[in-house]
Amino acid sequence: MPNKLVILDRDGVINFDSAQFIKSPAEWKPIPGSLEAIARLTQSGYKVVVATNQSGVGGGLFDMEMLNQIHAKMHKAVVAQGGRIDAIFYCPHTADSKCECRKPKPGMFKRISETFNVDLAGIPAVGDSLRDLQAGGALGCQPMLVLTGKGEKTKGEGDLPAGTLEFADLAAAVDHILREEKK
Repeated sequence: MPNKLVILDRDGVINFDSAQFIKSPAEWKPIPGSLEAIARLTQSGYKVVVATNQSGVGGGLFDMEMLNQIHAKMHKAVVAQGGRIDAIFYCPHTADSKCECRKPKPGMFKRISETFNVDLAGIPAVGDSLRDLQAGGALGCQPMLVLTGKGEKTKGEGDLPAGTLEFADLAAAVDHILREEKK
């Protein structure tokens, strides 16, 4: 795999999700095994990028300073496990905005492609909701559904992009990515 890059959704993939949004560092709690999974990617030479919708900013539930504090906690937690998140891309807009960056639109993924100067064809895009898979799929990413977060509900609703792979959690998805690399 020439471009060792993995794109992860945040809420429901790396950390537990909340219907009330993750509004503070105290509410950000990692899903067991997710931080170690990111560390395994880092140690295998992958760049790890997070692409996350954060409409709570646009909706006034929390401000950019708070989002930065939440992400600082996430970075620190990943580093403590020996991993690294190379970049976080986020859409601060609400669902009713006409932006191009809010998943399922592919704007964030286009920015990732441009920033890292990589073609996203075949790049793993791990998410727990249909919109995560659709956004990555629009640029040829390999959609990977994890059953944490909203994943079980997403799987139950069906209509997943063609070729979507399913995994119990991020750790299982990373096992697969690292296994495939060795082939």
